[in-house]
Amino acid sequence: MENIIRNSVLALICVVTAVSTAVAAAAPVDQGGSLLLTLFIGFFALIVVFQLVPACLLFVGILKGLFSRKHAAGSKVPADK
Repeated sequence: MENIIRNSVLALICVVTAVSTAVAAAAPVDQGGSLLLTLFIGFFALIVVFQLVPACLLFVGILKGLFSRKHAAGSKVPADK
């Protein structure tokens, strides 16, 4: 299961990298954007990336919890007195 998740994440990274380079190559170069605009967009891109990492880790943890085979059959919630 761990190999499937790892391979899926690697495939997703490869696809995103391939698509983003194709989009960047197709973008017109004569836009003449300022350095401040580039830094502004880059700052928000970093925010998205830093929020995406914990979200992916949480998602993988949820999937591991859903598909794990370890179930406690005899565990019961104690009743209040």
